[in-house]
Amino acid sequence: MAKTSFEIEKEKGMNVPGRVYASEKLFKIIEQDKTLLQIKNVAKLPGIIGESIALPDAHQGYGFCIGGVAGFDLEKGVVSPGGVGYDINCGVRMVKTNLTKKDIQKNKEELLEKLYAKVPSGVGRGSPFQLSKRKLDAVLEKGAKWLIEEGYGLESDSLNIEEEGSLIGNPEHVSDRAKKRGIGQLGTLGAGNHFLELQYVSEIFDEKTAKVFGLKKDQVVILIHCGSRGLGHQVASDYIKEMEEKYGHENLPDRELINAPIKSELGQKYLSAMNCAANFAFTNRQLITHWTREVFTEVFPKSKLKVLYDVCHNIAKIEEHDISRYNSKHSTADSKRVKICVHRKGATRSFGPGRKEIPEEYRKVGQPVLLPGSMGTSSYILVGTKEAEQKTFGSCAHGAGRSLSRFAATKQFTGKQIKEDLCCSGISIKAGSEKGLAEEAPAAYKDVDEVVSVIEKEKLGEKVAQVKPMLVIKG
Repeated sequence: MAKTSFEIEKEKGMNVPGRVYASEKLFKIIEQDKTLLQIKNVAKLPGIIGESIALPDAHQGYGFCIGGVAGFDLEKGVVSPGGVGYDINCGVRMVKTNLTKKDIQKNKEELLEKLYAKVPSGVGRGSPFQLSKRKLDAVLEKGAKWLIEEGYGLESDSLNIEEEGSLIGNPEHVSDRAKKRGIGQLGTLGAGNHFLELQYVSEIFDEKTAKVFGLKKDQVVILIHCGSRGLGHQVASDYIKEMEEKYGHENLPDRELINAPIKSELGQKYLSAMNCAANFAFTNRQLITHWTREVFTEVFPKSKLKVLYDVCHNIAKIEEHDISRYNSKHSTADSKRVKICVHRKGATRSFGPGRKEIPEEYRKVGQPVLLPGSMGTSSYILVGTKEAEQKTFGSCAHGAGRSLSRFAATKQFTGKQIKEDLCCSGISIKAGSEKGLAEEAPAAYKDVDEVVSVIEKEKLGEKVAQVKPMLVIKG
């Protein structure tokens, strides 16, 4: 059987070994940048449990690699903004419709134009949805639930958002500068790899789970990928600076891994501010969902849109896990489920059946896992597994993962060329800039099918359905 897991043995200073889940082909791509070094460096952080993990979409990031996962002991461990990322709770939401591919074919271009006009995207584009400072604090404290209470969504929307779209955080721990950067950006996609994509279900692999998720062949779905915008970026910057001032980085293997003890006052303040930024991101995707509903109602008066699921990518979560395979003090016999802090940087949660964190309607089968491909390629809907809980603290890849940097992509591709190629494939696209399109060229990403193949072989998730794009809006 082809190899899909690579161990990085402990070296001097490493508290745990490293582990890369990848095929040999993907591993050769991964080892071309500093990903393996970053995995080793994370393994040197205090209180890390088990292994320093990289998933098959891994590539070099700030501090942690993108596609990196690490669990930390709450007493001895640390929380690191570099293990969460600057775009806190960059994540994806999938919305189901009651329409088919055939239903929207004639109105494709109308939908594209109206969605592009309705949902601000691109660098510097602000939002028509203006908040007062008091209301922004309500967003930071309550998340998507606040917006739904204000009439921007259905009551059922929050049920199918990770943590019901609301994490515990104190807006006082978010700086005025961060608030100023975010106050005019709610309901915006931003730039980079963020997108709004209309897709159709091209293949069903697991009929039973697809039925539970409410998916059918040729059904139109919408995938929304965005995060916490300037607010989240500033929260990361603020706390990196505070941690450097308080703790310094002389003893770190990489200054980008600056951190604070989880139980310290500064560590707790960062987690609180991070949760506030995550709430902003949940609310951001909720407002985009609301505007998308308005457009669909205008074009298709009988359309109905329901949230399938919304998952975090860049986050640190306090969760219960069985760490007996890593720690002899906790044996399975006495059912020791231990609370730990799991960093997921460019990774998504992948919990198996029965976990209380999973929405009730999905709990018997497992959590939906949304795995976007690149522009113009397939994306996948998977379901979480118990094996993922045992191997990766319940984590799975968050997408295809870059194989070329943005700079390298612009040297090889042009936005005009990408647009023409997509149109030839029957995919309509609107983008903020041609440069942005070139940066996000499909060939700049790993093969999503290869990534999903590794996930299936390692049982970090199981395929439920494949979806293919029809319309793409890029920042």
